[in-house]
Amino acid sequence: MAYVNLVKLCVGAEKVEDLEVWQAARAQSQEGGQANYTPRHVTRMWPRREGELVNGGSLYWVFKGLILARQQIMQLEEVIGDDGIRRCGIVMNHEIIRTQAAPRRPFQGWRYLAPEDAPADLPHARKGDDTLPDTLSAALADIGIR
Repeated sequence: MAYVNLVKLCVGAEKVEDLEVWQAARAQSQEGGQANYTPRHVTRMWPRREGELVNGGSLYWVFKGLILARQQIMQLEEVIGDDGIRRCGIVMNHEIIRTQAAPRRPFQGWRYLAPEDAPADLPHARKGDDTLPDTLSAALADIGIR
């Protein structure tokens, strides 16, 4: 079975480091800390393509109009809110993988993203490497230099 990805705005975060800090803080607030924490994003709608998502798909995060990172989707779990409404908990791997910058217009909720349309992962930084500013990375992507 093939896989599919999701794209989601990372609301309240301006850069990947904001997501890393937020998830680390959530881990520390859990009983047992990082060992018992599993990153999870709760969304109102349940994806119809669940089998494809958990077969290797990732959640691609959009920061200020650019896809900059992803986390592999491990499973979907039912979450019942205080209001009694069933929601979908997207359970993700701990590792936040940075990707090449890819522009994305604003949207609500999440969207499916085919593997061939997903931005490539960035290589892990080597000691002494500087990271490009997001705007420069996006400009390079726009002209086809990645």
